Amino acid sequence: MTNSDIILLNGDEITELFKNREQEIMQTVKLAYQMHSRGYTTLPHSSFLRFPNNEKDRIIALPAYLGGEFDTAGMKWIASFPGNLALGMERASAVLLLNSTQTGHLQAIMESSVISAKRTAASAALAAHYLGGEQLLATVGIIGCGLINFETVRFLLAARPEITNLFIYDLSLERAEKFKIKCQQLSEQVEITILESLKAIFKNVSVISFATTVIKPHIFDILEWHNDNGIILHISLRDLSPEIMVLADNIVDDIDHVCRAQTSIHLTEQQIGNRDFIRCTIGEILNGIAPPRQKNKTAIFSPFGLGILDLALGQLAHTLALEQNKGTMIKSLLPVPWLQQEEK
Repeated sequence: MTNSDIILLNGDEITELFKNREQEIMQTVKLAYQMHSRGYTTLPHSSFLRFPNNEKDRIIALPAYLGGEFDTAGMKWIASFPGNLALGMERASAVLLLNSTQTGHLQAIMESSVISAKRTAASAALAAHYLGGEQLLATVGIIGCGLINFETVRFLLAARPEITNLFIYDLSLERAEKFKIKCQQLSEQVEITILESLKAIFKNVSVISFATTVIKPHIFDILEWHNDNGIILHISLRDLSPEIMVLADNIVDDIDHVCRAQTSIHLTEQQIGNRDFIRCTIGEILNGIAPPRQKNKTAIFSPFGLGILDLALGQLAHTLALEQNKGTMIKSLLPVPWLQQEEK
């Protein structure tokens, strides 16, 4: 492989490269968070491309630089079209580009919906593990039965093998039933129950994972969930009302990034006029700067989804592909240097 060669990886190849590597992926995500907390990253705000008279569909650009032992740069370009589900297609599609930090040349082009799902799920499981501490996390509630929560279940089981029960809910019973079958393939020891109401989730679990496609808060009261040690993985970012957020122990991945795009965190900031309700970032917890929990409060982890995590897992996929001779090698996209071109 020369300095100008580019490796091309499709989604199935990345899935195979990452198979049974949950612990390694979580460690990679942890290190990326730690590097970010230490200031070894450059992370411009994500750019949202939206369409007229269309609130749900979007395409997002996430440029980033991740330093430390990673020393990589690039960008994820990810489309989220929830209507695809009714067409029998995946909601998200994405591509990740990796660039050399020495020359700026493109090093890799890879399908990135797989990477995006796994980095999101790994970050949520990592947060649950550290926020839970020595607490037994045996029961998990799942709200939204799509790919992201399926991967979240996979990584939660890797992080917390004591999990014995999953309680799942989705607006579509058919989707919930398919989700249950898929989750049973991950573990035969875990009992999985489909619940018919959203409120029932809060009565049964110690950890709740939200991964929905809602665009504004729809939950305004969780007082029935009498669990001061409860953990909410608020992956979809817009399910919970400011009234809930302001009373919680709020942990985010990056304060500036999550306080935008009408997330629940952003709406809370707008309502109360400050960000004091956000206690810390997950990176500060992982670096030992902040304690994992505030006592007698529900912990809510709201990850905006940082491009550095895509870079970290993209670099891992790149390394594994070269080691295992996977992917397709492209002999540079660059033209002949202009001074060497013959004019005719």
